[in-house]
Amino acid sequence: MAYLFQQALNALQLGSIYALIALGYTMVYGILTMINFAHGDLFMVGAFFCFLLAVYLKLSFVPTLLFTILGVVIERLAYKPLRNSPRVSAIITALGVGLFLENFTLALSPYPKHIPALIEHTTWTIGTVSISSLQILVIVLSLVLMLILDFVVQRTKAGMAMRAISWDKTIVPLMGVPVNKIISLTFAIGTGLGGAAGMMYGLAYPVIDPYMGIMVGWKAFISAVVGGIGNIRGAMIGGFILGAVEIMVAAFFPSTYRDFVAFTLLFILLIVRPYGILGKPHPQKV
Repeated sequence: MAYLFQQALNALQLGSIYALIALGYTMVYGILTMINFAHGDLFMVGAFFCFLLAVYLKLSFVPTLLFTILGVVIERLAYKPLRNSPRVSAIITALGVGLFLENFTLALSPYPKHIPALIEHTTWTIGTVSISSLQILVIVLSLVLMLILDFVVQRTKAGMAMRAISWDKTIVPLMGVPVNKIISLTFAIGTGLGGAAGMMYGLAYPVIDPYMGIMVGWKAFISAVVGGIGNIRGAMIGGFILGAVEIMVAAFFPSTYRDFVAFTLLFILLIVRPYGILGKPHPQKV
């Protein structure tokens, strides 16, 4: 039981990071029905921002978190001009943005980097179970960010506008909703969550490299699909499910099976429930 509890803590830590990244995917898809394939690389950029600010500016944890929550530059420069273009144009642009971020980071920092500790590391041992202050920080901070996002989407005017745009983007401008501002806000929130996840990942697994966002981004996308792409609470659930699956597979089987099981989970779910756990089918009238 102690071993299972230890692995459950590890699953919560990894699942929290997946869930934060998955929220960025699901928010952009919910608003624009577009998969932002560059989102995994934004997560990587967040980790490198954390490294730069911690090493060169000697910033503590809180300012570093604030600086990693960046906004809408990429959306304004790359996605906004293509908003009324065919959807394939936005997908190709997203792939291009991801490649640009990877290679730009690679040019600046071709070797893996180690993020120094930004908080005092303390470990408590209860029986045979070890709980670190970093684990508690990652889990609690991730849950707080998720709850804040859920509150914003469900209880504020901006959140109501987001839900209205996701329902019918062509009608809401007639009701006075500033569509461009709301879309930019959505990208800002998604990017901020990805940057925060990159920072926490860099602290928890302190070796970072320019290609770290590829596989993590795909797994976060799986989390969003498992929970129901476009559904915020579904993305949270999907992230924790995938984190639990990966940790438990590595705990009881060879770690090489981890990715195989994760992608098999997506394959099976798409057959049994194509719209995800909390997703709903959207029939179109002809």
